[in-house]
Amino acid sequence: MKITEVKTYPLRMALQQPSWTAHEISGDATLTLFEVRTDEGIAGYGEVQGGPQKTICDLAKAYGECITGMDPLGHVDIWEKLFSSTSPRPGGLGGWDGLPAPLPRGQRPQAMAAIGGIDIALWDIKGKAANMPVYKLLGGSRTSVFTYSTGGYYIEGAPLESCAEEFAGYVEMGYRAVKMKTGAFSVKDELIRIKAVRDAIGPDVLLMLDMNAPYGVDDCIAFAKAVAPHDIFWLEEPLHWHLQPADFVRLAKGSPIPLAHGEREWTRFTIRDFIDSGALGYVQFDSTRHAGFTESLRIAHHAEQQGVKIAPHTAPQLHAHLASAFGDAAFGAESHGGTDRHPIQHGLYTEHADVRDGMVHLSDRPGFGVEIDWDFVKKVGA
Repeated sequence: MKITEVKTYPLRMALQQPSWTAHEISGDATLTLFEVRTDEGIAGYGEVQGGPQKTICDLAKAYGECITGMDPLGHVDIWEKLFSSTSPRPGGLGGWDGLPAPLPRGQRPQAMAAIGGIDIALWDIKGKAANMPVYKLLGGSRTSVFTYSTGGYYIEGAPLESCAEEFAGYVEMGYRAVKMKTGAFSVKDELIRIKAVRDAIGPDVLLMLDMNAPYGVDDCIAFAKAVAPHDIFWLEEPLHWHLQPADFVRLAKGSPIPLAHGEREWTRFTIRDFIDSGALGYVQFDSTRHAGFTESLRIAHHAEQQGVKIAPHTAPQLHAHLASAFGDAAFGAESHGGTDRHPIQHGLYTEHADVRDGMVHLSDRPGFGVEIDWDFVKKVGA
């Protein structure tokens, strides 16, 4: 079997209600669908987040030309070949060694996304070629994987307690863990929000805080001590983007709440240092943002060896396969219980893993078990 073509489909939808994290506003939902075709008629599909979408698609086209004719089952060779384009290398100037020429530094995030979309599609092909779901290829047997729902995005002008009803709705849907956005307001105001959510969901539902990097170390320790009485399960991305593993170690020593981190790290090489620091209780990689399923597996294996739980970020229809394979070493996968947050993910597939009662239910369909709604793709194509 040989790769014949790589195609991309940039998708975009306006959100009904723009909302904020502590970091940025979102007025649109975006996703780029990847398709890798083969000469045996097997096609694999992947999805990536990130932008600019045009840059990601342009890189995917160049990468597709580079890997045409290669065996799609040789995902490691393909990954390493494409990854080599992100750095200078002897003989690589101008692409004279037959590999992609070194990319400009500013395109590295988009390159990692493009590699990720192709790589996820290759794993889908691998499962289809073996007529097995990906989780079984990886040795997993669990068909139900724990998931939690993220919400509590900031709506301009909304009352502080307004998100409590949203989270109560997730509990009614069967979620036994929820994660709320924090970090944008003062500690006093965040305590009002957090208390309202805890009161709404009750004492038995896990409550995590997704902070989007608002604090320095000392301020974050103070925040952690202030919110700890509300029984917080983890603090996610608590520190400013430029702070490093040593800073997380300082935070972990002063925080009564475990730490989670990893979705913004591009490769296993930087996440490795956070894992090895001993500061993290949970590591959150994202195949759909950076580097794909192959790199996520490498991260997951390292985390397991170091006793850090894996908790993949978003895309439960993909990441639940990995969580299944890692059994008790995995906490679970992230979901969005409300379709309004990412309507593309909820509309893109006619077949996908079923999220209900706080679990992702995997099927025996080969690959990732997804089927694309091509009418939807045409409707929301960017």
